Amino acid sequence: MNKMIKLIISVLLCEGAGLLGSIFTAPAILSWYIYLNKPIFSPPNYLFAPVWTFLYFLMGVTLYLIWTKKKSDKDIRNNAYVAFFLQLILNVIWSVVFFGFRSPLGGLLIIIVLWIAILETIRRVYLVDKLAANLLYPYLMWVSFASVLNLSIVLLNP
Repeated sequence: MNKMIKLIISVLLCEGAGLLGSIFTAPAILSWYIYLNKPIFSPPNYLFAPVWTFLYFLMGVTLYLIWTKKKSDKDIRNNAYVAFFLQLILNVIWSVVFFGFRSPLGGLLIIIVLWIAILETIRRVYLVDKLAANLLYPYLMWVSFASVLNLSIVLLNP
């Protein structure tokens, strides 16, 4: 398969996960999330979509680099795939739980597991391709921030 097609498939797969999560997120923004008490450091709602779009793009490039790395051990690469897809699934589940079920506490539990899964993904991807792993650090940082935001929302909305 052509490398450009692999890149497109990888990016679309990750952006598709974001689109799937937005099915639960978008309706809740104006009907529920907007009314929650949020901390002073909460970004404006319009910032989330472009940030996530960019992060899903980076995830797609990471997936592409794993997929096209020919000189890596097959078992190590498969371990990277497992970790990668686990964190991607957890990412969607967070949207379902936090926004779809309107459960900040449930979201907090999921995002903690997601953060650990991202860290493990970086570790496993690093064994395949260092650049691919480094592309996931902005995602880890954003989810770290989102975790603090999620915790703050839990505490401010008893």
